[in-house]
Amino acid sequence: MPIIMTSIFWQSLPVALAQTQVLPQFADYIRILPELVLSVFGMLIMVVDPLLDEENSPQVLGGIALVGTLAALASTFWMAQYPGTAFWNMVRVEGFSVFFHVLIIAIVAVAILSSFEYLRVQRIRAGEYYGLILFGAVGMCLMSSAIELVLIFIALEISSISTYVLAGFRRREAASSEASLKYFLLGSFATAFFLYGVALMFGATGSTNIDAIKQALTSGNVPAPVLAYVATALMFVGLGFKVASAPFQLWTPDVYEGAPAPVVGLMSTGPKAAAFAVLLRVLFQANAPGRFWLIWISAALTMTLGNIGALVQDNIKRLLAYSSIAHAGYILVAFAALPELGTSAVLFYVAAYAAMNVGAFVIVSHVAAAGERYVSVEDYAGLGRKSPVLAATFTFFLMSLIGIPITGGFFAKFYVLTAALKSNVVLLAVILVLNSAIGAYYYLRIVVMMYMREPRGEIAISPVTAAPGLAVAICVLATLFLGVWPGYVLDYAGSSAHQLMNDTASPMASSRSFAAGR
Repeated sequence: MPIIMTSIFWQSLPVALAQTQVLPQFADYIRILPELVLSVFGMLIMVVDPLLDEENSPQVLGGIALVGTLAALASTFWMAQYPGTAFWNMVRVEGFSVFFHVLIIAIVAVAILSSFEYLRVQRIRAGEYYGLILFGAVGMCLMSSAIELVLIFIALEISSISTYVLAGFRRREAASSEASLKYFLLGSFATAFFLYGVALMFGATGSTNIDAIKQALTSGNVPAPVLAYVATALMFVGLGFKVASAPFQLWTPDVYEGAPAPVVGLMSTGPKAAAFAVLLRVLFQANAPGRFWLIWISAALTMTLGNIGALVQDNIKRLLAYSSIAHAGYILVAFAALPELGTSAVLFYVAAYAAMNVGAFVIVSHVAAAGERYVSVEDYAGLGRKSPVLAATFTFFLMSLIGIPITGGFFAKFYVLTAALKSNVVLLAVILVLNSAIGAYYYLRIVVMMYMREPRGEIAISPVTAAPGLAVAICVLATLFLGVWPGYVLDYAGSSAHQLMNDTASPMASSRSFAAGR
């Protein structure tokens, strides 16, 4: 069989080369420039790491990683000036992919800032840590711009392998090793489901390119339509694991509890945002069949199970893990809406959730202290007296997670509800409102603990240093900006949604498409 496949490959290679450009063009490299920049800086960290002593490596390598993310962010805006496809129609640059590139790189930058103090306190070697973060970001960014299912799978694996290792980075802790092993084993099964779905979609449509799949499914020229339904379900299983949607969410609390707190802040937002980007391309852009009830049931289960699970948690990381599951359910409500409305709501929600959740985990990381000893909800008793600024900031993020006005979380839920109601998905919207009310209880429980309980004398809160302080400030400003001036991000989200649904790559194809209800 290998000999036959090799013979077929060499026979078909001249034809393939005659039909396509043999060498990539300059614009092709510009369209993956952020990934190239992140890869270069990741490799630079691995080269420099052995040359540094353990005392200086966190600051120096963290600085290199931060400069790499800023350079990648700058290159994203350069990439945006070259809309179109690259590398033989495997990558597409449009407003949609630019949005996710900026979001993911910003998440990574804040995670790096929050890790400066954490690595010093926990005495963790920094080289592999920062290198894995940057390499994981390469996979996440590539997932958002890839329009070839095989390339999406490769990018998914690049992101996943990095997060598997990062989850177990507290090597002296058994819980961290357990988290890494659970994440790896369950993630491998989920990836296998996704890959099998890709194979079945190829069998159903004759292609793994999202544009070609859409054309085949829209025209009705599919020899085996049942195969396409099964392929959609299997791919949803693989991606549902990454976003922690029910019934694939069981790994989340254990992994979040054992993983380092800054890593949890990263993995609860960055890989999820990338997976939601792939879901939008597969379910909406490719017009995958049978998606409505699949999404409807998963959204209802995810919201409900996440909030009910959070009600009984005493560990702050497990509580926020179940909260993360619930928010994935809220986002899935938008997937049950009309494509353009739902896409706009998803983009705004992932941005708002990233700002408030990363900020919350930066504070959890700081309060936890060495060895992450203080991660119980009881450990936050009296934080309002010990550190008023830290408690007020944490309260602000919790209010945003609830959905209180003037925070990004309020408009995130509002736009998801608006999309659902305009699409006549009324029952799912009602379930979302009820679950939001349930969620308010366990968030307010933390606030009560901080302000209405006597402080525990054995817990001393150290002053916040510059790097995590800057990370928290960025998250606060982003959450406040999305809560006070949401129109800027929403306009771009509407434009990106229009481009995604119409397969255009113009920088700003449409404005205020969400508000217009188109």
